[in-house]
Amino acid sequence: MAKLVINDAKKQGRIAPEIYGQFSEHLGRGIYEGIFVTEDSGIPNVNGMRTDVVEALKELEVPVLRWPGGCFADEYHWQDGIGPKENRKKMVNTNWGNVVEDNSFGTHEFMELCRQLGCKTYVNGNLGSGTVQEMAEWVEYMTFEGVSPMADLRKQNGHEAPWKVDYFGVGNENWGCGGNMTPEHYANEYRRYQTFVKNLDENKEPIEKVCCGANVDDYYWTKDVMKTCFAHVEKKKHGHMDFLSLHYYVHPEGWEIKGSATDFDEEVWYKTLYKALYMDILIDRHGTIMDRFDPKKKIGMSVDEWGTWFTCEPGTNPGFLYQQNTVRDALVAGITLNIFNKHCDRVKMACIAQTVNVLQAMLLTEGEKMIKTPTYYVFRMYRHHQGAQLVSSELTGVEEIGIGEWKVPQISESASEKDGIITITLNNLSATDSHELDVRFTGDREYEVVEANVVAHPDIHAYNTFDEPWNVKEEAFEGYTLNGDRMKVTLPACSVVEIRVK
Repeated sequence: MAKLVINDAKKQGRIAPEIYGQFSEHLGRGIYEGIFVTEDSGIPNVNGMRTDVVEALKELEVPVLRWPGGCFADEYHWQDGIGPKENRKKMVNTNWGNVVEDNSFGTHEFMELCRQLGCKTYVNGNLGSGTVQEMAEWVEYMTFEGVSPMADLRKQNGHEAPWKVDYFGVGNENWGCGGNMTPEHYANEYRRYQTFVKNLDENKEPIEKVCCGANVDDYYWTKDVMKTCFAHVEKKKHGHMDFLSLHYYVHPEGWEIKGSATDFDEEVWYKTLYKALYMDILIDRHGTIMDRFDPKKKIGMSVDEWGTWFTCEPGTNPGFLYQQNTVRDALVAGITLNIFNKHCDRVKMACIAQTVNVLQAMLLTEGEKMIKTPTYYVFRMYRHHQGAQLVSSELTGVEEIGIGEWKVPQISESASEKDGIITITLNNLSATDSHELDVRFTGDREYEVVEANVVAHPDIHAYNTFDEPWNVKEEAFEGYTLNGDRMKVTLPACSVVEIRVK
């Protein structure tokens, strides 16, 4: 039997709430129809933000939202998205579907969305096709309270007070869609551009700057960018960068084919989870390079694009990246979030791609209808890790399962403590078999279960539809017995389980 020993007296670092962040790009129906509708659409909304979507996301306690991209960010010119909507420029979204972008969702709308969600703001700037002046003026427009051309323009457009920009990304994927740059070229451009992402109010917390990091396992990019951009951080609290990003998507059949979101066999199930576990290796290896320059870990790793990326649903615009979301996605989310928790000393922010109607979404919409995905329920259970202290958890006796070369450990886990409650999140990666786990707590006291929940389904292909919205959902979990400091847990096949004890 597998055994898990939890020592809640041994704290291993704070799990940054921002690890549970979201990402919404101008892509397909992610923003338009998904989050933002016209006020006369007939769909209940507040200032254009769908009430059902906002209320659902508030249940997740979303800590931060990244916008406007993605590849879209390095073609986005912010002044096209301010002022009266009828006067805003229309453009073709050449990255995603070649559809008309009317810029009706811009800076003011994004800030309103974050206000309704109660989350931090992560704005991604245009380094690829924009100018230093353009980026500097956007920061001034959003954050300056005094007298200046951009502050005056913001006031003319109806918002007297400045907003708080918590994080600012200086470019996105500049090794690819953001300009096809070499690491040396990007690093020098980053140094120049970030100089003008200024803290214009010294009484406020400074904007934290996100430097474009690597695509998957491009360790040369990490090394060269860190070498060029890290200067002076030791001397100042905030130097050239506060975060270095990392992007990694799970494509079970590779980048070109990707594979179906719903039609797969057991071998592809294990192949997908095997690739999800690769996130642990990536964080280790990129983190080791970062440690050479930053042994005190002042720079956070921001995994600000991650998740599954399958072939889009048949009959939909291939540029919209709309895919269904099964129990397999729930396991990818659970595995990945456990990995982030375990690396909380370096991973300080992450944003799953994406929030609504795109890739591994929390929510899917169709007109006035909205459904929650299996991934949504995993994020809802895992919200208790936000801001908690990672505690020591040692897992032994776990067998390796899988088909062919795609072998994975049967169980993934992490544990944290906050306000005297220990949250344990467990994944059973088996497509077919339940698994027993013996849990022991090292504290010299009696324990009791506060709550226990599970996301699972006997069919690995199960997902929610607009006709059957509750096919896969979070349910109360009863597969445990607790006696003093010992607990026996029976994890159902293909399940994500949360148990909270005190």
